[in-house]
Amino acid sequence: MANNYNHFVNSFAIIIIIIIFIISAIFVPFSLASIVSTGNFNNDFFISWAPTHVNTSADGTTRTLKLDQESGSAFDSNNMFLFGQIDMKIKLIPGYSAGTVVAYYLASDSPNRDEIDLEFLGNVSGQPYILQTNIYSDGFGDREERIFLWFDPSTDFHTYSILWNVYQVVIMVDWVPIRVYRNHADKGAGFPRSQPMSIKTSLWNGENWATRGGKDKIDWSKAPFVASFKNYKIDACVWRGNPRFCKAISSTNWWNKERFNTLNSNQRRFYKWVRKYHLIYDYCQDNKRFQGNLPKECSLPKY
Repeated sequence: MANNYNHFVNSFAIIIIIIIFIISAIFVPFSLASIVSTGNFNNDFFISWAPTHVNTSADGTTRTLKLDQESGSAFDSNNMFLFGQIDMKIKLIPGYSAGTVVAYYLASDSPNRDEIDLEFLGNVSGQPYILQTNIYSDGFGDREERIFLWFDPSTDFHTYSILWNVYQVVIMVDWVPIRVYRNHADKGAGFPRSQPMSIKTSLWNGENWATRGGKDKIDWSKAPFVASFKNYKIDACVWRGNPRFCKAISSTNWWNKERFNTLNSNQRRFYKWVRKYHLIYDYCQDNKRFQGNLPKECSLPKY
């Protein structure tokens, strides 16, 4: 009798363990899919170019990139992500910065890459920075927009954000939407929706094109050029090989909820303000460049 009882208890325990294992297999990937960053550059990023030109504070919360005649510099995230929101506080190069490019972007590793780009194009002293954004899908880009920022981004830190979900990409400056790119894949327009991307930042020599089409070159007598980064936040779906976890609507994947499928009324008002007063180039208005054959998304709703 005792042996039968012990056998029953052992069998019951095994069944409970199996049930717990199955539940864990179902739900744990969702709980692990989203990450809120540590805020420490040493934990979340690695230096991908010129370690001697990258300086990190003792507590890991602030990092600088340097450009001189020897080299530029860069750092990338340890993880790759599929959808989420990334915020980064950046202070750009002060004074004469013509020819320099500070890049902050998401990019996949495949040859037919996806990218969501922010490139800060330096200028001669007294002239405003230009922020160029671009969206790549399956290796095809040519979707540039440019704005003049409405403040001097070299005097203080400002927050630059990328919201990327199954509906749209929204690029924000201090929470003001400056670029919206909708998911119109069902209508034949490219959209970054299946390739995981890492977070990348770099400072490099773009004097051949960055300032007035390459007319204003880098003045190396003013080097080194330094850009600063701090107070970043990563709230995104960590890539673990299965896109369905990142495309799911869940408490952790908050960015995929229906309320984030378009801009709200306040965001639309600010977005229209940016486009009216600060937009200086929109590829969808460049008929000469595309010889009248504008990309598919240009004829579709922007938000």
